[in-house]
Amino acid sequence: MKSVRESTPSEAATPASPPEAAWAYPAKGDDAQDLAPVVGQNLRRLRMRRGLSLEKLATRSGVSRAMLGQIELGQSAPTINVLWKIARALDVTFATLIQAREAGGTAVLRHAQSKVLTSQNGSFSSRALFPFDGPRRAEFYELRLSAGAEEVADAHAPGTVENLTVTEGALRVEVEREGHRETHELEKGDAIVFEADVPHAYVNAGDRECLMYLVMTYADQQD
Repeated sequence: MKSVRESTPSEAATPASPPEAAWAYPAKGDDAQDLAPVVGQNLRRLRMRRGLSLEKLATRSGVSRAMLGQIELGQSAPTINVLWKIARALDVTFATLIQAREAGGTAVLRHAQSKVLTSQNGSFSSRALFPFDGPRRAEFYELRLSAGAEEVADAHAPGTVENLTVTEGALRVEVEREGHRETHELEKGDAIVFEADVPHAYVNAGDRECLMYLVMTYADQQD
């Protein structure tokens, strides 16, 4: 693939547009400082490997060139939705963008040291329950959705499957498929498996927080 001119740091530092800043991650400032450079390094490595300029990646992903430049420089912690857009455009898993490239082996994931992605108002959070030590076909997450809250997700990469189980509270899963919306009501102990390469949403219409666990499986081993 033919490469084109890269942007300079000053060009990349243009402020991002408000819609792309509607979400924040992780939940704590210290975590953001830890993850921002990791995401930036991974993004640049993957983009360069594919011979993509910031302009081309912006066109593919729908994320502005300015925002991509800020992320690569470690100056901006991207939102959950922005990360998904970039992952789809690069054809990699979500974890590939936020993982630190470390050696494998046995890993103990301490709760106090968890990296949590969260919405700006705190109504939705996602905690990875697997080490970011390399590409993988499956990812395991703990998800929390506040009472009365809704989390809308764009379509994931083709072949992506979500296997979700509710352990506390109740959840409504809405899946857009072939021009109509599937609605599934889940109670504590229920599970659902669905193809997640279409738009979908999680809705908590109850009066208590919903706690759930998600296994996301990808079709192919990613870069």
